[in-house]
Amino acid sequence: MRGLPESIRPDSRGRLIERLCYLLPPTLGVGAVGVLRDAELGVPLLSRGLVLVATFGYTVLSLALAAAVFIDAREVRHVGGWEPRPLLYGAATLLAAPAVAPVYLARRHVGFGTPPDRREWWPLVALSLATTLVGAGLAAVALVLAIPDLFGWAVGIAGAIAVGAFPVAIHRDAAYVSFQHAGWEPNPGLYLGLASLSLFVPVLQPLLAAYYLHRRRRTVGFR
Repeated sequence: MRGLPESIRPDSRGRLIERLCYLLPPTLGVGAVGVLRDAELGVPLLSRGLVLVATFGYTVLSLALAAAVFIDAREVRHVGGWEPRPLLYGAATLLAAPAVAPVYLARRHVGFGTPPDRREWWPLVALSLATTLVGAGLAAVALVLAIPDLFGWAVGIAGAIAVGAFPVAIHRDAAYVSFQHAGWEPNPGLYLGLASLSLFVPVLQPLLAAYYLHRRRRTVGFR
């Protein structure tokens, strides 16, 4: 992987794109909570308020991501090795930020890498997996025993960790592992995209977390 000049290195504009991507799942989750709250409690104002907040936040994030991707693509295309089309990526990000922005980061990683953190994030990935499994078990018990409060708490806690922490943790840990040269170099952008997708396909989250932890254990371990 080639390095970038100091003025456009990945820990500047690339990190900005990453941080904005981290905010997308929680923002979309707020909208989902609004819809569920309306169906469960029948409180239209609560539902509309949460949906409006999510809509406004998503719009702002999409605009910011589109601008960041456009500017970054204009810069990195002059480095060589990869020539992204700024207008294409910028417009696509504006239309479908949760899908396009991680794809851009994944392609960027192939050419320039993703700077790792000094610490490992795998414990948070493991925690999200454990929380999801425990939450699913408690939710099943709540359904069988008809305990709605327990069901709400189980789904809420598991969902909050999966939506808020899991995408960040698996992306940062994948960046760490990819620089260990241990025979497996996971693409952080790819895992970020899949983790974000798990918001819409919940069963994907425990499967992705379990697979990632398994591969990590076989290559770099949990040191």
